[in-house]
Amino acid sequence: MDKQIGAKKTELTELPRIEDRVSFIYVEHAKINKIDSAITVTDYRGQVNIPVAMIGVLLLGPGTDVSHRAMELIGDTGTCVVWVGERGVRHYAHGRALAHSTRFLEKQAKLVSNTKARLKVARKMYQMRFPGEDVSKLTMQQLRGREGARVRNVYRHYSKTTGVRWDRRDYDPDDFDNSDLVNKSLSAANVALYGVVHSVIVALGLSPGLGFVHTGHDLSFVYDIADLYKAKVTIPIAFEVAANIEESEDVGAITRRRVRDEMVDGKIMNQIVKDIQYLMEVEADEEIITDSISLWDDKNKLAKYGVSYKERD
Repeated sequence: MDKQIGAKKTELTELPRIEDRVSFIYVEHAKINKIDSAITVTDYRGQVNIPVAMIGVLLLGPGTDVSHRAMELIGDTGTCVVWVGERGVRHYAHGRALAHSTRFLEKQAKLVSNTKARLKVARKMYQMRFPGEDVSKLTMQQLRGREGARVRNVYRHYSKTTGVRWDRRDYDPDDFDNSDLVNKSLSAANVALYGVVHSVIVALGLSPGLGFVHTGHDLSFVYDIADLYKAKVTIPIAFEVAANIEESEDVGAITRRRVRDEMVDGKIMNQIVKDIQYLMEVEADEEIITDSISLWDDKNKLAKYGVSYKERD
């Protein structure tokens, strides 16, 4: 009998729920390998072991080498992997995450494909930003105008309270340093938030690209959901960092640490799960980690997969 090497593969039912995981870990200029049920991260300072099943998303920055065995473990545990650019502000690719069911994806596709249903979900997103107000009769154009005014007021508020000058949101996605401190901090904070939101979306079996407010981008739904939290999470953090940092310090690294601390303390991953379930009208106790596959039938039934079907006369 062959002896199994390393730890036993974790069953889906044994994995931590996405809302119970650590928000994200960012790694750059390091080698990632596997040891038992953990990944090892090694750089010039030494080596640390990370229980990967407890991570929501692993952000891999420049200079990162990851072994096949490590990726195997990461895939088995449902941790979302996102390959990002320098300073963590570009999104290049991502790996497979926790959900193996398309039930919620099909529901999302049905909602986004029907104009009335899509508008209802979009209004719910805006309603969450305007508590106590009725936006059920507003058009998308009116909602965008209200949202634009709200965000401008948020920027002005934190500019006044921190003393950080604010002109406008101004950044170059191809040149991180071609911005002022607060815009650079906003970019770093938002990408960290996008990574966490992305990991929750795919863990629930939904598509990052099927957005209700945003459209035409492979991360449209990520942007939809992330916009719910910027005013409370990334914007205040960015202005605080910009107000207390020296020009010579690494604004990206400092901002990511502040975002991570805020997410740990505020349990934002749990909130993201609840908010998505509310928007998609999904019951909180619905199972999401099923591992099944069927064949579609035009009679609105499902046929068994893995069966040899004979042609009917």
